[in-house]
Amino acid sequence: MESPAVREQALDAAEELFYGRGVQTVGMDAVRAASGLSLKRLYQLYPSKDRLVEAYLDRRDERWRGRLADYVSTHDDPRERILAVYDWLERWFGEEGFRGCAWINAYGELGAISAGVADRVRAHKEAFRDCLAGLVADAGRPAALVWPLFLLAEGAMVTAGIEGGTEAAGRAREAAERLLDAWPDA
Repeated sequence: MESPAVREQALDAAEELFYGRGVQTVGMDAVRAASGLSLKRLYQLYPSKDRLVEAYLDRRDERWRGRLADYVSTHDDPRERILAVYDWLERWFGEEGFRGCAWINAYGELGAISAGVADRVRAHKEAFRDCLAGLVADAGRPAALVWPLFLLAEGAMVTAGIEGGTEAAGRAREAAERLLDAWPDA
C-alpha cells in the first residue's frame, strides 16, 4: 500500500536534485539516496525515471500556479493584478536556489526525446498564458495584449535563469506597464 507521504518524500528529493542539477545528470540512485527510500520502493512508486520527472513537473506546476494566483489575488485593481505577475516573478527570481524555469530547463534537456515532458511543458505554458488571459479580460483590456505580456514574462524567466538576479522581472514589468498604457482599451 502506498502512502502519500512516501510519494512526497520521493518527489521532494527528485525536485531538489532535478531542479538543482538538471534532469539528465541525476540518476535514480541519487534520488534513492536523497529520499532515503530503497531503489525497489522508488521504482514501485515511479516505474521509470520518465514517470518521476513527469510527476515532479506536475507537482511543481500545481504549486507554481497556486503561488502565483495567491500573490496576484492580493491586489484589488485589475490592472495591478496584471503587473503583479511581474512583481511575483521578481520575488521568485530572488529566491535562494533559483535556477530558472523548471519547464524551460526540462524542455531543453528532454523535450526532443520525451513526449511526456514536452506535453507537460506545453500544458504549463498554456495554463500560464490562460492565467494572463483571465487577468487581461478582468481588466477589460483587449485579448491582443495576452501574447505580448506572456512573452515579456517568458523572456524574463529565461534571462533571470541565465544571468541570475531579479532585474529581468523589473524590466519586463516596465515594458508591461508601457504596453498597458499604450494599448487602447477593448
